[in-house]
Amino acid sequence: MLLNPNHLEGAVARIPALEPPFTPDVAAQLATMTPAGVPPIGLFRTLAKNLPMTVAMSHLGRYELGRDLTLTLREREIAILRTCARCGCEYEWGVHVMVFADRAALTAAEVTSLTHGRPDDPCWTAGREATLIRMVDALHDSCDINDALWRSAQESFDERQLLDVLLLCGWYHAICFAARAARVDLEAGAPRFADVTPT
Repeated sequence: MLLNPNHLEGAVARIPALEPPFTPDVAAQLATMTPAGVPPIGLFRTLAKNLPMTVAMSHLGRYELGRDLTLTLREREIAILRTCARCGCEYEWGVHVMVFADRAALTAAEVTSLTHGRPDDPCWTAGREATLIRMVDALHDSCDINDALWRSAQESFDERQLLDVLLLCGWYHAICFAARAARVDLEAGAPRFADVTPT
């Protein structure tokens, strides 16, 4: 079992999210972080309680989820889901499964493996993806990547992509720290860890 979740259904938020109506500056910032017509998620409404921090964060956040990132959308989501699962962050994991798993063409077996499994699970037939999962695990476990794994990663990823993997994992550690420690309420309709169980 990889997870160490501490978010219990019904836990009281330590920093309650802002609720509408929002002040004009908060509304304007939330609008830059959310697709048109979609209400802002609880994490964004929580972070917006420190508006200057949220403005600063949103620049990196847009890069990590944008087209300038050198990883594919699928690779990005593999790294994010694995990071969130390893951090036990059911909130952010659930948001990404709900919003991006289908777009990333992740199968149910792959989501289950990213949540509970290992990079050598049979669903990972692409060596590059298995290497990516190993990198995420190494960063989570030791805050480093050993020389052998780094050499293996260099066979699949160029320097820009390697830097993107490192910062993407670090960014989502920060997101997980905020969501877990602030006890952000789980999003309605988002999957839960219990929804994906190993066979």
